[in-house]
Amino acid sequence: MLAGLLLAGFGLAATAAAQRPARISLAQAIQLALTHNPALLAAYSNVAQSRAEEITANLRPNPQLNFQALYVPLFSPSHFTSDFLNNTQEFDLGVSYLWERGRKRQHRLAAARTATRVVRESYLDARRGLAYAVAQQFIAALLAQSSLQFAQRDLSSFERTLAISRSRYRAGQISEGDYLKIKLQQLQFQTDVSAAELAQAQARAGLRQLLGENTLARGFSVVGQLAATPITAGRADLEALALKRRPDYLAALAGVPAAQAQYGLARADARQDVTESAAYTHTGGLNEAGFTASIGLPVFNRNQGEIARTRLAIGQARQAAEAVGDQVLADVRNAWATLRSSNQVVRLYQAGYLQAARQSLAISTYAYQKGAVSLLNFLDAERSYRNVQLSYRQALANAMLAEEQMRNAVGARKLP
Repeated sequence: MLAGLLLAGFGLAATAAAQRPARISLAQAIQLALTHNPALLAAYSNVAQSRAEEITANLRPNPQLNFQALYVPLFSPSHFTSDFLNNTQEFDLGVSYLWERGRKRQHRLAAARTATRVVRESYLDARRGLAYAVAQQFIAALLAQSSLQFAQRDLSSFERTLAISRSRYRAGQISEGDYLKIKLQQLQFQTDVSAAELAQAQARAGLRQLLGENTLARGFSVVGQLAATPITAGRADLEALALKRRPDYLAALAGVPAAQAQYGLARADARQDVTESAAYTHTGGLNEAGFTASIGLPVFNRNQGEIARTRLAIGQARQAAEAVGDQVLADVRNAWATLRSSNQVVRLYQAGYLQAARQSLAISTYAYQKGAVSLLNFLDAERSYRNVQLSYRQALANAMLAEEQMRNAVGARKLP
């Protein structure tokens, strides 16, 4: 029996592990993070809790049931007779209810609903921040993966050049010093591979943390290409879209009606409630009914402090919303400038520098193998080519990061 349960457990674990994706795209990574990230799931709990507070705010007061028995002959047991109970002992049974004035329940519900809206927009803002963080880590993983592939390919190519140089050295065509210089240059290529492997491991670890430790398969890889995508929308259009979509700005705007609702509740709390009760009394052989009503006199406490505080909070909420709006516009402008600059750098590489570096290396390699150029010229061409290729990949990654920065600034994954 126990062995069967253990086998079933191992089978379920193996099935769960098999269902973990081994290759993910950027869209898949963001979706997995929004579904499995523990911090985001905890933030969503705040929305559910706020909705539960709406139920509490809409509840009416409970009626009060009162009962009392007087003149009970506990110390004179001989008096426990029907005549004594009917003529001497007193019984009171009453029901009382608190009538809220000033529409307090409606104001409480309005305040709770506006608070829920603020919490919901704050949760959506947490989703926005998480998507941006995942995109940053994903692009870092793409850059590391591309750099590693280039470094491995470049190391393999250099090893072929090193083999040719070894043959030339043995044939007496180059000196031992030149051969050792080429051999020492191999260390730089090996270092590039090690650095790219470390960057890839760090980027994958950061991505796994954001998506959840048990979400991805071991040794997963990212799918995609480093590429710059220019945005054709104007800055004014993006600013207008950001003011409509940014959750933190919408949360700040929702804070104004939330503050107004709190002010209305404070004014409603200043109204004095009425307590009414009805009672049945049996005493002296008589059955009687009684009715009472009570209300507080607002002589000293009229909730003046809370009314003044909530009135000031309305102005504070408006100023906070204006400040967030200014920050939104500043974020869009900064992202716009960063995106334009990064795309310009990419275009510079694509306009001719990549081709020039490639041709320079090919010419220098061929000429060196034929003995037409010096070793220093060949190593310099090799170093320039490697630097241009790595810098180009970094420029592409910067352009993609700038695009994600714009998405984060606007608050929308799809940009016009």
